[in-house]
Amino acid sequence: MNIPNKITVSRLFMAPLFFIIYFLPQWTGVDQTLMTWLLIIVYILIEGSDLLDGIIARKYHMVTDLGKVLDPFSDVLSRMTYFVCLAFSSIMPLWVFLIILYRELGVTFLRMILMGEGVAMAASIWGKFKAVLYAISAILGILYSVLIRMVEGAPRWLAIYGTVLPYIFILAAVASVLSFLSYLRNAIPKLSGMTR
Repeated sequence: MNIPNKITVSRLFMAPLFFIIYFLPQWTGVDQTLMTWLLIIVYILIEGSDLLDGIIARKYHMVTDLGKVLDPFSDVLSRMTYFVCLAFSSIMPLWVFLIILYRELGVTFLRMILMGEGVAMAASIWGKFKAVLYAISAILGILYSVLIRMVEGAPRWLAIYGTVLPYIFILAAVASVLSFLSYLRNAIPKLSGMTR
């Protein structure tokens, strides 16, 4: 396993660590400020490793078939971990989380079927748009979670932030559905060919 893939694999371990740190103050009463700073550090490490593995793989021509599968899987695992934390903290609407989760499971199912037949599906513009909105909504949600833990009182600007945030999540859910429909539309001819 090359260096970029090892960096990618590290995200598979850091995602559950993020989950544990996120809820540890609630579960154990451990110092919330310390855990919040650790949460920020783990988040930066996860997102930094996502950038780093791709840069190294492309610069040093270390792109592998394993990396092509492992990198998006690690991305989905990380983002779903963030969204689970935000949904169960009532920051992200639960129904939005379910739409995103169902989309990811649906695409994974389609990919498994197509990969079993040796068919690869290219990413669509909607898939890239979805990925950007996932990233934006995740960072805004985590930032909001950090702020409500660390900011004293309930300032008006934070209340406005909390009111606007669900609409960002809804946009991410809409993009996820549109990207799934685009993926499905491209997959149907290939799936039809498999049944002949």
